[in-house]
Amino acid sequence: MSKTMKIEVIGPEPACARCKSVMENAEKAGARAKEKGIEVTVEKLNILSREVVKRYGVLVSPALAVNGVVKAMGRVPSKEEIERLLTQTK
Repeated sequence: MSKTMKIEVIGPEPACARCKSVMENAEKAGARAKEKGIEVTVEKLNILSREVVKRYGVLVSPALAVNGVVKAMGRVPSKEEIERLLTQTK
């Protein structure tokens, strides 16, 4: 049975260079996780949206959430770090 995970990259629209790096790393980590039977969806959220700020409390971009929980904020997590987050998150 495969596990489903959701990665959300939170940043401005249009995406800044750092946010684009987080998206790329998240997509690469998602592809690697898929090899291990983890289905991953990657979504971009706008930090300027009141709903996003209210739901996540994120004020600094880029931010990365896994399954609705913020795991990194104000920095670009590496592909390897995101992979670890995917395998450690229930």
